[in-house]
Amino acid sequence: MARRGRSQAEYRRRLPLSLVGNVKTPTMLLTGEDDHRTPITESEQFYAVLKLRGVDTALVRFPGASHAIVDRPSRLIAKTACILKWFEMYRVK
Repeated sequence: MARRGRSQAEYRRRLPLSLVGNVKTPTMLLTGEDDHRTPITESEQFYAVLKLRGVDTALVRFPGASHAIVDRPSRLIAKTACILKWFEMYRVK
């Protein structure tokens, strides 16, 4: 049932998976395995569709992390390292 007067079609239209067909840019997904705001299954689905469409993609899972992946210094370092490595792969030389 729709909340606040929004239709189910409106919710479906806003789902990230409904827009995955527009993605052509290499995409890295960072996700906490204990994220309740954006469940990991959504990241896994988005990743799978990108792979099927031939888009360069990576899925980085952070065990025990919530939506705020950087709640520990070690996760902040790991997240930053992943991002830097990803950008290095696509840096124009």
